[in-house]
Amino acid sequence: MLPDLFLTPRQVLAPDGTVVGPVPDLPPDRLVGFLRWMYLGRYFSDRMVNLQRQGRMGTFGPIAGQEAASVGLAAPLEGRDWLVGSYRELLSYFVKGVPMLALMQVYRGYVGDQYPPEARCLPIQIVIGAHITHAVGIAMAARIAGDDAVALAAFGDGASSEGDVHEAMNFAGVYKAPVVFVLQNNHWAISTHRSRQSAAATLAQRAAGYGFPGVVVDGNDVLATYAVVKEAVDRARAGDGPTLIEAITYRYGAHTTADDPTRYRPDEELKEWQARDPITRYRRFLLDRGLLDEAADRQLQEQVAAEVDAAVEQLEAMSPTPPERIFDIVYAEPTPQLRAQRAEMAARTGGGRRG
Repeated sequence: MLPDLFLTPRQVLAPDGTVVGPVPDLPPDRLVGFLRWMYLGRYFSDRMVNLQRQGRMGTFGPIAGQEAASVGLAAPLEGRDWLVGSYRELLSYFVKGVPMLALMQVYRGYVGDQYPPEARCLPIQIVIGAHITHAVGIAMAARIAGDDAVALAAFGDGASSEGDVHEAMNFAGVYKAPVVFVLQNNHWAISTHRSRQSAAATLAQRAAGYGFPGVVVDGNDVLATYAVVKEAVDRARAGDGPTLIEAITYRYGAHTTADDPTRYRPDEELKEWQARDPITRYRRFLLDRGLLDEAADRQLQEQVAAEVDAAVEQLEAMSPTPPERIFDIVYAEPTPQLRAQRAEMAARTGGGRRG
């Protein structure tokens, strides 16, 4: 029989916002800040989808429905820690310190210095599961250098079926790498349901095969996600090795704006998960605790809407990146072949400018 931690997701808040577990000891402004981040993630995601539909943005992977997991996995990380994620972790990157405009530029096709080094975030990975080995490498490099930084690798249930993920976890288990694996189980790998990916009762139980703990958490509960990830980060920093966390959540929208979920996902399932909405749940908790009132709540929503809208205006005022710029960022010192290719591109486009 599986241990309870594999079968019963850790919770702090029930879907109706009532407290069912220990609330993390965090100051009121930090607790309210979690809601602000979640509001920002929801508004940002919806706005990016609208921009894509208008032809003003590239293909985008919505994050609506996964705001609690996204905030909860990044909030326990310190400045010295690393976050390595995919295209579904944009909100996590914002929490870690990557500016919103920087990631908007990525989806607009602009090439610049989008990721500030001090945020310690690798560029978002599009190749499914390929970044997990990078996270383990960063963790090992930090330990060899005497840096007590922890690397957190975030990925989805679909990525968990990729060989790269298993190789990374096996290596991390053998060498007790200071890394935390956070699997956002949103139930659908594009059109493939979780039940068709693995016969295991939970994906977290795979951790036992690699020699480290696994735990399931309610990913629509930001406080539970924060608490579980914080424990895993502290454990990794203390030298006790990796943890695999399966955060049970749900994506409301399409896999990306190139996808149509109505062709494979039943409407009843979507409605069932919308009734467990992470923002509604956490907002109710804050109101019940007296940490938020209706006026302050409206103000939060107005602030994040204005912040996103301002970033869109700033983005659309920017000049497009010259195409030949792509050759400048492959290596620190371009190879002769890249220089030749850049010159050819510049000749064809009438370029030679820097963006």
